[in-house]
Amino acid sequence: MFLNVIEIFSVLFSLAFLFLLIKENKWCWLFGILSSALSVYYFYAINLYAESILYIFYIFIGFYGWWVWERKNEESFKIVKWQTSKHLPLILAGGLLSYLIYYIFKTYTNAARPLVDSFTTSFGFIASFLELYKIFGTWIYWIILNATSIWLYYDRGAHFYAGLMVIYLGFSFYGFYSWRKKLVKVER
Repeated sequence: MFLNVIEIFSVLFSLAFLFLLIKENKWCWLFGILSSALSVYYFYAINLYAESILYIFYIFIGFYGWWVWERKNEESFKIVKWQTSKHLPLILAGGLLSYLIYYIFKTYTNAARPLVDSFTTSFGFIASFLELYKIFGTWIYWIILNATSIWLYYDRGAHFYAGLMVIYLGFSFYGFYSWRKKLVKVER
């Protein structure tokens, strides 16, 4: 019962985070921090250890995101698009990190679904940084991650989180199209 309450509140805070993120409102980071703090405990309890690490990271990225978005003004902090060649090193690094996390949790723990868990964790790190700096490609990462997480969370009995990922998937498409309208084609 206690885990269900944690899951429900985390999902509600996550929805607030996503809504405010799409609106480019800095308060999104506060709701992300609250949701992530609850999620750390929850995912550890259901043996998704890499997800717990990811959500610890989300807490820190939440504070950093608040700080970055607080310092930037509207004119200098626009949505930009990277060329595909700039994403390739990130994809390679994400794949390597994913394998390393998988190996560690498969070998040394009783982690549930370590392969998928490591994939969503390593690429969640990358997507978060892209989101933080308003790199348009973040939404493609999130579409793939959210679709994968639907299955992962449902498989582990985290039905509210699986439902959240369905909503996140829809909002990721919305975010993609919303940010595309505001896109400034500048190389960073």
